[in-house]
Amino acid sequence: MLTQRLDKEVKLLKRHIKIFKIACEKGPIGMGKISEETGIPKHKVRYSLRILEKEDLIEPSNEGARAKNSNKFFNEFKSNVEEQIKNLEVIKNLM
Repeated sequence: MLTQRLDKEVKLLKRHIKIFKIACEKGPIGMGKISEETGIPKHKVRYSLRILEKEDLIEPSNEGARAKNSNKFFNEFKSNVEEQIKNLEVIKNLM
């Protein structure tokens, strides 16, 4: 179903953002420590870190994940989220 896909994608994005925020605040930080602090299983943390690295938001180091470009990202992300909220309101009003 469409709503299930939307729900799944939003939850995944939420996890990526949560992990990125921790890397910004406490980095460099290892996968195990992130898992411990968030309760997110290590395999899911590993996947999110891989995605964040691919997006050039973190870089690996010997000490753990280190955030990059965080201020720019959060400013752009907040703006994008606000735009998506408007889009969802339009969709909601179509029903």
